[in-house]
Amino acid sequence: MRRSPSFLAGAASAAAVLALALPAPALAADGDGGFTIKDPRITESSGLAASRLHPGIYWTHNDSDDGPYLYAVDSRTGETVATITMKGVGAPRDVEAISLGPDGDLYVGDIGDNLGGKWSYVWIYKLPEPKVLKDQTIRATQYVVKYADGPRNAEALMVHPKTGRVYIADKNEDGGHLYEGPARLSTSGTNIFRSVATIDLWVTDGAFSPNGEQLVVRGYFGGIAYAWNDGKLKRQGRLDVPLQRQGESVTYTPDGSKVMYGSEGKDSPVQPGSVPGGGSDSKSPSEGGGSASAGGSGGGMSSAAKGALALAAVLVAGFGLKRLLRKS
Repeated sequence: MRRSPSFLAGAASAAAVLALALPAPALAADGDGGFTIKDPRITESSGLAASRLHPGIYWTHNDSDDGPYLYAVDSRTGETVATITMKGVGAPRDVEAISLGPDGDLYVGDIGDNLGGKWSYVWIYKLPEPKVLKDQTIRATQYVVKYADGPRNAEALMVHPKTGRVYIADKNEDGGHLYEGPARLSTSGTNIFRSVATIDLWVTDGAFSPNGEQLVVRGYFGGIAYAWNDGKLKRQGRLDVPLQRQGESVTYTPDGSKVMYGSEGKDSPVQPGSVPGGGSDSKSPSEGGGSASAGGSGGGMSSAAKGALALAAVLVAGFGLKRLLRKS
């Protein structure tokens, strides 16, 4: 999604400076150690979902100004191995998220709103994950979605892997809400999503763990893990979110042992992180928010990275001061 000038002048500049100074993440041959999306068509990767049918495949999409397209990316090579064209959905406006349901279907969230309330309704598309990876056209079911408390901008759509219920987290600079959809989406009318919890984060994406017991949400500079108990959220701690140019997406690996973070931009990286409270290689969540990318070597920062970190802190502080002055 396109950002406001104030954001581009502040937070994104800080992230870009720091991301350029830090060493590139080490990439593992199996893809779960991280990979780079090489397809020149994918410049605004905004959602990410790990395939269950095809090991090592991650589904992604651009957000706006692309079309009804989904891309299957092989994490071992970073190459696109299939392009899916959705039919029966009209012209997407701002596709921001993708998730897999327990029925094996892909759920695609056309839920972005650049003007933060222009659209009185948004859409969710559902289509079966293809059994064969090849370029093809697949008919999708389109659902109309409204929020009980009025229009809003959102970039995170999550389908619970056990119940199949769809959730959306809105995107608000000062923190937002988790919205719960009906038990089953309907094509015969409007699907009303209602707020069920608050989330203290400027959310750009979210994901449920494969066992359905954990929900993670991420923003540009950090993330939060929640224990999930029949829709009741219990905060577990901060996520170790890698520093990226414009952090937009998150998903679990199919075995739930890692969380994968994606970014917008040409040749965008997908980087792994630990899972709080689970997974054999999990580490305790960092209470500081973002961290250096997993997979790097050594424990210390280079002098260039330290300098970039200091500059980034100044930029972020300046951005925060402008926000405070604007609100006063």
